[in-house]
Amino acid sequence: MILLDTDHFSVLTDARHALHDSLMSRLEASNESLAIPIVSVEEQLRAWLAQVRRLPDVEKQIFPYDRLIRLLDTFSAWDIARWSEPAAVEFKRLRKQRVRIGTQDLKIAAISIANDALLLSANLHDFKQVPGLRVEDWLYAKS
Repeated sequence: MILLDTDHFSVLTDARHALHDSLMSRLEASNESLAIPIVSVEEQLRAWLAQVRRLPDVEKQIFPYDRLIRLLDTFSAWDIARWSEPAAVEFKRLRKQRVRIGTQDLKIAAISIANDALLLSANLHDFKQVPGLRVEDWLYAKS
């Protein structure tokens, strides 16, 4: 299984992005199942909801609400890796080891480890600090 962090998921779902075609080709060649961690879903939903809240003019809220609908439609077509008991146990284990990355990233790492998945993320600086996590950058790292 391959899990896509928010950065890779955003490129994959934006056909206009300069890196879309190369990422799509690599994913198709991998023949692995794809999923997005629920934490990445949470991050994207929070971002669009925050944008709605920042706009007091209700007419200016139309665009972010429309984007939110498109995002929900996109997520409905994807497998979503759950926040599960094994992921929570892994998260606690990593915290005890004093892995010093953000809570959301640590949750994504825990989900990836619990699912024995390869995580695709451009944030190698943080994720490489997580013992036992398989992580690669298919956007900016040379293949």
